[in-house]
Amino acid sequence: MQKSFSDLEYSAKKKLTRRDRFLAEIDSVTPWGKLHKLIEPFYPKVDGAGRPPIGLARMLRMYVAQQCFGLSDEGIEDAIYDSQAIRALVGIAEIYQHRRRSFAPLPTLD
Repeated sequence: MQKSFSDLEYSAKKKLTRRDRFLAEIDSVTPWGKLHKLIEPFYPKVDGAGRPPIGLARMLRMYVAQQCFGLSDEGIEDAIYDSQAIRALVGIAEIYQHRRRSFAPLPTLD
């Protein structure tokens, strides 16, 4: 997928923020594989019609970020849109770009 100007600027920055360092440390010390195996038997499966659940790995990372920053469900959604560091941890930069492009333009008033 093509990177946005924002992604390119973020990847070229020289200084890491406290949030970047904190999330990198969380990512490195969290046993993602063990947690995934532990939770997977209880996580909803796709059954028939309807919206499929968000993948377990992504949801687990969202939950960890939410708990680290003391955010509500809506708060973590806002933080994902506002922070590239959190998007990188959760792994949803591509979803953010798609959604940003999918907003319809406002109609003009004549």
